[in-house]
Amino acid sequence: MLPYNDYGNAMRQRLGGRVQKLAIDAALSCPNRDGTIAYGGCTFCLNEAFSPAYCRTAHTITEQIDQGIAFHASRGRSAEYYIAYFQSGTNTHASIDTLHKIYHEAVNHPKISGIIIGTRPDCISSEILNLLADIATRKYVAVEYGIESTLDSTLHHVNRGHTFADAEHAVELTRQRNIDVGAHFILGLPGESREHLIRQTEAINALGLNFIKFHQLQIYRSTAMASEWLSHPERFALNNITAEEYAELIVEIIRHLDPTISIERFASQAPRNLLLHSPLGGVRIDTLRSKIISKMTSTATTQGDLWLGSDR
Repeated sequence: MLPYNDYGNAMRQRLGGRVQKLAIDAALSCPNRDGTIAYGGCTFCLNEAFSPAYCRTAHTITEQIDQGIAFHASRGRSAEYYIAYFQSGTNTHASIDTLHKIYHEAVNHPKISGIIIGTRPDCISSEILNLLADIATRKYVAVEYGIESTLDSTLHHVNRGHTFADAEHAVELTRQRNIDVGAHFILGLPGESREHLIRQTEAINALGLNFIKFHQLQIYRSTAMASEWLSHPERFALNNITAEEYAELIVEIIRHLDPTISIERFASQAPRNLLLHSPLGGVRIDTLRSKIISKMTSTATTQGDLWLGSDR
């Protein structure tokens, strides 16, 4: 038994079998790039770093699903259930008619059991959530918000374009419709200390999430953050963190995390040609996961054993 609430296990229990996510690029833009909110996007963002080879806007959503299934099958990743994961861009940033079309093209595929919509907390509405709630009466639906930090000063610094209060509001609106909700947080943004990253877990717990992703900050070439990293490396607390140290940090975060929240990721990987700098010494994700499990097992620690809510 794992010492933390594993997302894969949680989804198997939820749907009744092994689940495989298929990344989808619906060719939607970002309001933080096209002028709706701002121009230039987040300082850390390089969108092409997030999409697998089969995920290309030249293909229809149906074609991307078929190619995604074939891609994973060729690597021995069979599944009973496939989830279409609208990953690239802001996947609520379109008219309701467009969203209705693309979401239904995915859920109407005979092998798709549900959808996960990746978006921003300031790009959601009751109309969009009602559309998703209707789909949820027939298929699995979740919304994954890129929140990145609980500090408004950090969100402003990286040109995120929203506040943490926006995230709290979006998550609450989603939960009100009984739609699963997840969030993504980046560890190591400029100005954030190790102590803050542990301490912010209390604010994360208060959101009432179903699942969460943690990624270490990676510096992508040709981004505004790459320039900041080169000129002010002292702003980045996890700049030279080792895999061992990062595993220790993650263990502390897990111990403070509400045990009902399933953890999907501890870190991320990206194509080396896109990276200017990545901490952890290039360690593989499965190796890092083994380190985390080993540390928790050897010290008899578990998810939430330091959670304040456990004493209430």
